[in-house]
Amino acid sequence: MTENAITGVWPCLRYRDAPAALDFLTGVLGFIQAARYGEGDRIDHAEIRWPAGGGVMLGSEKPGDDMVPVAVGTVYLVVPGEPEITALYERVQAAGARIVRPLERPDYGGAEFALADPEGVVWSVGIYAGE
Repeated sequence: MTENAITGVWPCLRYRDAPAALDFLTGVLGFIQAARYGEGDRIDHAEIRWPAGGGVMLGSEKPGDDMVPVAVGTVYLVVPGEPEITALYERVQAAGARIVRPLERPDYGGAEFALADPEGVVWSVGIYAGE
């Protein structure tokens, strides 16, 4: 396999209140905003980068466009290790986010938890980075 500097897979999400979702994802989860296009309370396209790599595209719902359902999805985020996942879990709790699976250390190793953002998209967080 060759190293590739581009992000080749982009989960895409639509929100009823995309500015609020963007604020939650950057302010609570720790994404970094890389792009935002649109005027006022409408986001036509935004890109957020996860510090460990990868990114998500999001935007405001578009009436008549059902290609991307609104507020539906599950995204898995990788954090580097135990201190980082514990710190993120505490930050998410302090922000009052809805925890859908508390921080746990399963028998098969690692650590993980899951939360739902204000519109119900589930964000799973773990230290398992894949094979």
